[in-house]
Amino acid sequence: MITHFFQGFDHILHEVALAVLPLIILFAAFQIFFLRLSLKKVWKMMFGITLTFFGLSFFLQGVGIGFFPAGQAIGEILGQNTRAWLYLPLIGLLFGFVVTFAEPAIRILNHEVEKVTAGSISSNILLFTLSIGVAVSIALSMIRIIVGIPLWMILVPGYLAAFCLIRFSKKRFITIAFDAGGVATGPMTVTFIMAIAVGVANVTEGRDPLLDGFGMISLVALTPILSVLVLGLLYSKKEDVHREDIKKPLQADHHNREKETSQ
Repeated sequence: MITHFFQGFDHILHEVALAVLPLIILFAAFQIFFLRLSLKKVWKMMFGITLTFFGLSFFLQGVGIGFFPAGQAIGEILGQNTRAWLYLPLIGLLFGFVVTFAEPAIRILNHEVEKVTAGSISSNILLFTLSIGVAVSIALSMIRIIVGIPLWMILVPGYLAAFCLIRFSKKRFITIAFDAGGVATGPMTVTFIMAIAVGVANVTEGRDPLLDGFGMISLVALTPILSVLVLGLLYSKKEDVHREDIKKPLQADHHNREKETSQ
């Protein structure tokens, strides 16, 4: 039974080693010529790289025997129901919202944003914003599979809307938004949610899993950009209101002083 779980694990180890080895070589070169960190820090980093190596290996093995089959089976069961058009978008919303909380890259992004902005952009607010964005993208993907909407009909207006929002957004939210689009397409979304979309397309009449099941990740990369840009507009509105609230008492005090001086 255990041997079945680790079938093909040697191939996974080889792939992860090829991915991690260039990073180790690059770090070694920087350590020799530039960094020159203490031996204690180097051993600590090497221990972390070792944990990363085995962590990625076990994760990818788990994806192959767990996430992909489970996601595809769930998608096929949902797609076979006669009322799939009614509840698939709702289930997509739920899955998209929940899976974002499990994305490690999103957690790191939220933490870094809160740290760099000194708490002015809360990690919890950013997490909920990204969750809403991903949830909308998964729901749109389900609708696209059911109705048969071409992918470009969603992507083109979406990116046009993003470019329009950039015109009115502050620079810090623009940079965060496009990073958010990248981290939202993390391992949980790609491995589990995409497998569900492929499963739904596989059992939906008139749909090609290759044409209709894939393409979901492009939507997941788009909607967080839009949601963060909208959050930036809300922050700008809030800052304008706060600035006006501060300005009014100052103007009133200045007017009273001028009045007293004139008297």
